[in-house]
Formats: sequence, structure tokens, C-alpha cells
Amino acid sequence: MVKLSVIVPFYNVQHYAPDTLKSLRANTREDFEFILVDDCSRDETPEILARAERELPGAVLVRHEQNGGLATARNTGIDRARGEYLTFLDGDDWLAPGYYPQLVAAMDELGCDFIRTDHVQCTGRSRAVHRVPQGRRGVVLNPREAILPADRSTSVDYAYAWAGIYHRRLVDRGLLHFTHGLRTAEDRPWIWKLHREAESFAALGLLGVYYRRGVASSLTQIGDVRQLDFLRAFDQVIEETARDPEADKLLPKAVRTYCAIMAHHLGSIERFEPAVARQLRSLSAAALKRLPQDVLAQVMDSMDAQRAARLRRLRRRPTAARTVTV
Repeated sequence: MVKLSVIVPFYNVQHYAPDTLKSLRANTREDFEFILVDDCSRDETPEILARAERELPGAVLVRHEQNGGLATARNTGIDRARGEYLTFLDGDDWLAPGYYPQLVAAMDELGCDFIRTDHVQCTGRSRAVHRVPQGRRGVVLNPREAILPADRSTSVDYAYAWAGIYHRRLVDRGLLHFTHGLRTAEDRPWIWKLHREAESFAALGLLGVYYRRGVASSLTQIGDVRQLDFLRAFDQVIEETARDPEADKLLPKAVRTYCAIMAHHLGSIERFEPAVARQLRSLSAAALKRLPQDVLAQVMDSMDAQRAARLRRLRRRPTAARTVTV
């Protein structure tokens, strides 16, 4: 009986994978499995993972013949997982020793659908603790009630899949898979779906995941067309939330978050390739026109002046149908 399945996608992370795998060795248990998904790496990552398959207890190596992106790689791992509980780790991050046994013990005690945990963000040599935006810790809560308020950071804004643990019943209910093919913001529709449709969750002040920022190969550092998948991701959030029985309550939060992310990308548009920057403006303008206009107007009235002005200029822009290609 497998207690915990750990799903770890890897793509061209030869410089970081050894640290990741070393930290997994410090979290082994006879009833844990580690599903290592090589998403068609082109560097030395496959050789590193081949050694890990032999040396890491519980390792299961899966290789993609084509690069599918993080969402698709995680789905591959979910489909192969046998554990009662599932969790995720990215191939360039690492863990504190003994973290997973503590996480499993908490899940056994609380018995909820999923748990969210704090994490340590690592940028170069600096370290910063980032906490789940949920004040009540170690108690079982209703995830739907943690979506609001719209004007404050809440649990749906803390979308990191690896900052938590998830019961298999979420897989059985179709709630744990990611939207196939999303290259970035894949965790946004995912976390919203969990909070709308799961029945119980908890937040813990358990630190054990070290999240590496500033990796040159990370999509957060690359201004190419794949970054524009945030539009598809948030379109999905809006579409699914609009069908919710409490759409009138939840849509202001979803629209506000979409607008904030859009304004963020527009505010740093110089990092995008020129053709992608043009697409970002055009596609963002079209997205604003698709949003419920009464909700959008209220959201922009409540935003800070700089971001609201940026979006209002874009809202007045003529739009034409454009296609994002990868």
C-alpha cells in the first residue's frame, strides 16, 4: 500500500536536479513513491534521472517523447500515482529532511481533502518565508469560504501546487488534474477548482519546501509566447466561476485577480519579445471585453490608479482576433 505519491516533473534542470533528488532521499519511507517525469529534457537531466531510478528508494521514472509543459507532466504523474495521498515538487526546488513524513502525519490527523503549507522562497542566497494567506491554522475549514474577500489576498492567490498535500478522493472526483498544455499559470484554474468544489481543507505553518526563484530557464524569467498562457488560464477561471451557483459573489474576486495579473505583465512589457508584446496588448484588450462589464467596472474603480489607468487605456483599444501559437 503506497501512502504518498510525490510527482516531480523535470525539464532541462541538470544544474538543480541533483539537489532536488538528494532532498527526496532525505524524505524516503517504505510506503512513499517518487514519480520522476522527464518532460523530454535535452540536457543531462535524463542521465541524472536514470541514476536516480536505480538509487532512490521508491523512484518511478516516466519519460515524455515530446515536451508537454508542467501541467501535462504533472497529469502524467497523477495518472501513474498509487498513493492514498499525492503531492508535487518541481525539479529545481528542494525539501527539508523529514518534511514529507510530517506532512503525511498532519493529513492523517486532520482527514481533510487537502492541506496548504507555508514555504521558503530562495533567490540567490536570500531566503524569505511565504505564508498561506489563511489566519486559522491546523483546523479543518470549508475551502469555498476561503476564496473571499475579493480585495485581499486569500488562499486562491497562493496557487503553488507543491505547497500542500492532496487526498486521492480529489483524483477520483476529477479535481486534481491540471488543464492539459498550459505552459504557465497552470495552477490558477486548478486552485480555484479545488476551492470551489472540494469539501474541506486546512492550512499549516509547516515549512519544508524551498522554492527556487530566478532560474534562467524558468518561464517566469522568459518573455516568450508561452507566458501568454496566463490569458487562457484566467479565461478558464472566469468561465468556470461564472457557472458556479454563487457566481455573483465569486466573480469579483476572479475578475480582480485576472486584472491584477494582466496589469502586472503590461507593466513589465519590455521583457517580452516585440511580437509577443504586441500580442499581449491585443489579447489582453480582447480579454477585457470578454469579462462581465459591470463587474469589470467595479473592479477597476477599486484598483490603484496606476494599474486601473493601464487597463482603461487597453480597454479603449480596438481589438482583432489573434491566435497565440507556441
